[in-house]
Order: sequence, then C-alpha cells, then structure tokens
Amino acid sequence: MARKPNNKTKSDTDYRRYVRWMWILFLSGILGIALIVTLTTFGVFGPLPTFEEIENPKSNVATMIISADGETLGKFYRDNRTHAEYEELSPYLVNALVATEDERYYNHSGIDIEALIRAIAKLGRDGGGSTITQQLAKQLFHEPARSLPERIQQKFKEWVISVQLERQYTKQEIMAMYLNIVDFLYNADGIKSASAIYFNSTPDSLSLEEAAVFVGMLKNPARYNPKIDMELMLDRRNTVYGQMMRNNMLAQEAFDTLKNRPIVLDYKRQGHRDGIAPYFREYLRQYMKDWIKNNPQADGEEYNLYTDGLKIYTTIDSRMQQYAEEAVNEHLSNLQRVFFKLEKGRKQAPFHSLSEAGIEDIIGAAMRRTQRFRTMRRNDLSMDSILKVFHTPTQMSVFAWGGDIDTMMTPWDSIRYYKHFYQSGLMSVEPQTGFIKAWVGGIDYRHFQYDHVRQGKRQVGSLFKPFVYATAIRQKGYSPCFEVPNVLTCIEKGKYNLLKDWCPKNSDGEYGGSYTLKYALANSVNTVTTYLMKQVGPVPVIRMLNEMGINDEIDPQPSIALGTLDLSVYDIVGAYTTFANKGVYTEPIFITRIEDRNGVVLQEFSPRTNEVMSEQDAYVVVDLLKGVTQSGTGARLRSKWGSYNYDVVTGFPWKFDNPIAGKTGTTQNNADGWFMGMVPNLVTGVWGGCEDRSAHFRNTFYGQGATVSLPVWALFMQKCYADNNLQISKADFERPIDPLSIELDCVRYKSALGVDSVETGMDPDQFDNP
Repeated sequence: MARKPNNKTKSDTDYRRYVRWMWILFLSGILGIALIVTLTTFGVFGPLPTFEEIENPKSNVATMIISADGETLGKFYRDNRTHAEYEELSPYLVNALVATEDERYYNHSGIDIEALIRAIAKLGRDGGGSTITQQLAKQLFHEPARSLPERIQQKFKEWVISVQLERQYTKQEIMAMYLNIVDFLYNADGIKSASAIYFNSTPDSLSLEEAAVFVGMLKNPARYNPKIDMELMLDRRNTVYGQMMRNNMLAQEAFDTLKNRPIVLDYKRQGHRDGIAPYFREYLRQYMKDWIKNNPQADGEEYNLYTDGLKIYTTIDSRMQQYAEEAVNEHLSNLQRVFFKLEKGRKQAPFHSLSEAGIEDIIGAAMRRTQRFRTMRRNDLSMDSILKVFHTPTQMSVFAWGGDIDTMMTPWDSIRYYKHFYQSGLMSVEPQTGFIKAWVGGIDYRHFQYDHVRQGKRQVGSLFKPFVYATAIRQKGYSPCFEVPNVLTCIEKGKYNLLKDWCPKNSDGEYGGSYTLKYALANSVNTVTTYLMKQVGPVPVIRMLNEMGINDEIDPQPSIALGTLDLSVYDIVGAYTTFANKGVYTEPIFITRIEDRNGVVLQEFSPRTNEVMSEQDAYVVVDLLKGVTQSGTGARLRSKWGSYNYDVVTGFPWKFDNPIAGKTGTTQNNADGWFMGMVPNLVTGVWGGCEDRSAHFRNTFYGQGATVSLPVWALFMQKCYADNNLQISKADFERPIDPLSIELDCVRYKSALGVDSVETGMDPDQFDNP
C-alpha cells in the first residue's frame, strides 16, 4: 500500500508550534494570575481586610460643629472629611466620573477585563485600567508602594478587595465612598469639603462645570488643580467634557459652548483658625477633651475628636454669630483708627502712667510668650542673642484693619504695635433657656488667640452696681423711687477689716440734694451705691453672685460695690440673665447634644437653674435698668446717632424705641468699657479694652463703656432686628401677674408718702409708668 505524501512544510510546523506555545503561555498566564489571586485571597502575600473591615471601612471623619439653625460652624479633623451619601451627589458629578474614570462601571464586578487587557497591551500608556472600585480599594487599604514588586502585590490585593467590595455594596454606595475619600488638597478631604472650599457649594448643587473640575482633578490633584495651574486645569476639564460627549452624556453643541468657559472659583479656606466663631470653637475643643475622657465608648476606648466623626449640636445661631462678628469689626476698626490718631507721636504710646522701665517689662514679658522666643530658648541661645534677634528688623506680615500689612519691623516693635489694639468680647444668651447664641472672643483669631469671653477677666466697674441694688431690693424692698441723699458716704475703718475709712467720690464731683434709685443707677452715682452697700454689706451681695453662677473667690470688701473685682464676660452675662428671666438664674450652655458618626445620641444637655429672687424683685431691677437707656449713661440708644469727633460712632439709620434694660461700665483710667443690654428674650454683654490695662484712651469721652462697647451692642441688635426670622423681641418685659408690693410709679410713690415734691435729679415724667 502506497504511503500518502507528507505535504507539511517546515513553515507549517513552525506556525503550529508557535500557536501551541502561544496558547500554553496564555493559559499559563491565566492560571498563574488565578493562582496568584487565590494565594492573595488566602493572605500568602500579606493580610487582607477582614469581612468586618470591608463591611465598615475605617476612614478619618471630621467631627462636625453644628449651629442651632443647622449650619456647620466648623470641624475638628485630622482629615477634613465629612461623608456625603450618594443621594447628595450631583448627577453631573456621577456622569462625569463614570465617563472619565470607568466607562463600563455599571457592567463589571470590580475588575474591567477589557480595560485591563488594553492597559497590558499598551503598557499602561492609556491608563492603568483601574476601575472606580479598584481606586477605592487602593485608597482604603493600602499605603503607597515602596517598590515595583510591592506595587504588583498591591495590584492583586486590589482585585480581590474590589470583588469583595462589589459583593458588599451597591454601585451607588461604592461611588459615594470613593468620592468621600479622595484628597483634593487644601484640607479638602472628600467631595463635601472640596465643594465647600473650592466653590462655596455642596455636592448636590455642583454645576456641570464644577463637577468636571473635580473629576479632572482625580487623575492627579497636585498637578491638575485650578489654584496651581488654571490653564492646565482647563485642558483637563475639557478632557472630561470630551469623555462625557463620547459616552453620549453631553451634546456636541453643549461641548462647544462649555469648553470656552473659564473656571470660576469661590474659594473659602477651611482651617482651625478660619470661619465664624473661632474663639467659641477653640473653647469647645478644650471642653471636648475633658468630655471624651469622661465618656468612653462601650469598649472602654476613648473617642477621637479628630477622626471619629462626632456631631456636636451647639446653641450658637450662625446668623446671630455672623452679626455679632460684623458688629465688633465695624465698631472696633473705627475705634482703632481714632485711638491711633490720638496716640500718634506720643513717646509712651499706647501706655499711660508708666516709666520706660515699666514699658520694657511689659514688652519683655510678652516677648517670652512668643513662639520665636521659646524656639530660641530650646536651641540654647543666650538672652543677649535672643534680644539681638528681637531688635533686628525683619520682613513680616502684621495685622491691620482692612488686611494684613507686609512690612520691615523688629519683633520687639511688632509686640508694642500689637499692644495698641483695642480688643472686644461679646456673648449673647437667651435668658429663658441659657442658650448661648453668639460668642466673639476678640477682633481676629489668626493674630489674637486670647479669648475675652471665657479666658479674660477684667474689672467690671459700674456693671456690678445692679447686684448691690438687687440685694438691697431683696432685703429691704426698696422702690426705684426711694431717694437717697447725694452726700459723701463712708464705711468706717475697722469694719470689714478696712484699714481706713472708705469714702468713694462721684465721678463728676457733684454732691447735694437727693436722688431716686432709678436716677442714681441710670447715672452711676457712686454715693448712692455706697449707701446701699452700707445697708446690706458685701457678704449678701457675694452670696447672691454665687447663686447666679459666679463662684470666684471674692474678698468681702465694700469696694466691690463699685466693680473693683475682675469677672469674665461669660460669668457676668450669665448672672444678668437672672434679671431678665424673672429671678431665675439659668446657667449659660453651648451644647444641646452630642452624637456619634451614626447619629446615636451620646449625651443631651440642659442648663442648671436656680431661683435667686422673686419675680417681683427681678422686675424691679429690670425697671431700674430700663432707666439707664431712657435717660442715663445708655441714653445714646434713644437718639438718632450723629458722628462724634473723629467719627467714633457710626450713624444709625434709625433709633431704638423699644424697651431696653441696660448698664454701662467704665473702670479706672478707662482701661475697660462695658455695656450690658437686655430685651425680654436676649441678654448681650460687651467688653472693650486693650490687652494691657495701662494701654487705653486718655479721656473718658472715648474710653467709657458708652463709647467703647455700647455701639457694638447697638450694631449687633440692629442687625438682629433686621432679620425677622430671628424673632428678637421688641416687646416690654413681662410684668408679674400678682400685684406688686413695690411701687414703681414715682408720682404715686410720693403721694403715698405725703410728699409734694422730692429732688429726684430728673423729671418724674421721664420714668415709664407701668
């Protein structure tokens, strides 16, 4: 039998061998990848996240500080990250992300095989083929690789983790998780923070242009960033538009229009020193440190204020806080201009009654508190070397109203420059609830971190007198129409351990006749306050202060009647709420509740209350304080304000005509100027002065509370009244239901005494008849 001829050529054999080896290599590659993935799954190349970790991926979430009206006052964070749910994402953002980063996102299970093969074939020139899920896996569970083999291992881990993520979460949840974890620079961790920082917006409100910017940044936020290179960012944004058009998410006409539009940022920096209520937020941070120690988690671990995503609901109203800060800025900037003008050219400025040695001591003490000084001391520099540095001019940026100034100045002179600045502290409280509505601790937190609401304690001056009057009313039942001779009154040596007779004088040096209590308090007559202190003694006054939440150790000296003691704005505003709240002290509070990141309430807060005096006695004190703004030291509120010399006080478009109880306070040498103003549902106290008591206005016209602090209160209340949503009362204080046993009408009071006329110091018709 003849053999068939062999028609195979050598080239056929080589081809078949080549195809066989190609299949062997391909299948070996597939099997090898499968083997490596299997080994990775079993942790051969390092541990993988547990089921619990995948179910609850850990990311640093900022603690939110939330205002009473639902606004974010600020955050405590290591990463400035606040989670956004998928429902909070703009559809533009979703479409742009899918079109640009993962076209087949909705059709794969974590790994896009087509994109992966393309990336391998083209050696990654058109991208690495990573899906959105893989990018999330990389962000959640990997540190940056230190070598190529380590990166290859990480890649396999990402595949495994991606498949697990796809099993555990929906596509929508994965997308939200990814956008929440991306770092967009400038403390913009996650899409929610980024939206606020770059565009002053929220993720659900992002326009197509804004969404395209963020998706464009994902490739490399450090390179594609509108604050770094706007031209490069424009090209990248337009690439995103092109991808959307390619995926039928954008029409050609829209693309042609959008690609020529500029990127418009509305950049709002977010940092611990930025935003509203910075002094309050710092006080809250210190408070939360103690709260965390005393309120551990169920497992005994302490909460982390910066990473555990707590929600702190505060009593602060963001609108009132904004108005308060604006009021302080408007008046203090104007007041500062006047102070600089009056002190210009004076050798000792801004100090008074100090020798050169005394001034050197003040500046030297301030120098030792600076970071520059502490750093040099840590580096073992001698005092001579340090002083040489502090007296050498250097380039620096210093605070100024209207914007910081770049200048050449010695650090020593910069300290003295800062001593010129008038500071202010303001706190506003709802007396019925104790809720603190506004808190302004100074004029600029970036430059002046000292909090003049809680930290600072300054002499209160005549702001203290109502406590003496209240004690006398509680003990003696005095009427506002009760009259006291305006004569020098003394408390004798030996009493209360006095070393000599205490005989305080009136600030105006005027004596003679008699004054009603209402007139005397309205005009801060010292002789009448001394008379009342002589009747009741300092101990009952101090006891009343304790009942009003002031627990400082106070020396029981009669001089406290004229406000010689130091108190904080926080304490004295809290005490004054007793008068506005019908005799019940309500402790000022600033938190209503604290929740964990899942919304579980960890603690709710309510104020401590204490009935200090009867409703009648409180109403009588309020009636006295109303006289201050009717015709006393606070009467400027009742007139349409004109401009003073140097325009100290800005003109108001209208005057206050509603009932206001108030009290001014001015201390020795005009070092401190106070004003306390009350309407039925809001008590607001304002302090003003320089950091050092020896720095102040030379004359009382400018340095008194009616000039330094009352205008801040007026500006604040003007803004609050203009906002009808706040519902700040213009009504009179509520009169007790029961008949009063203390007469407030001075005509009836005189008639009951059988007196035709008395020297009241003012016309009785100026009093309100209840």
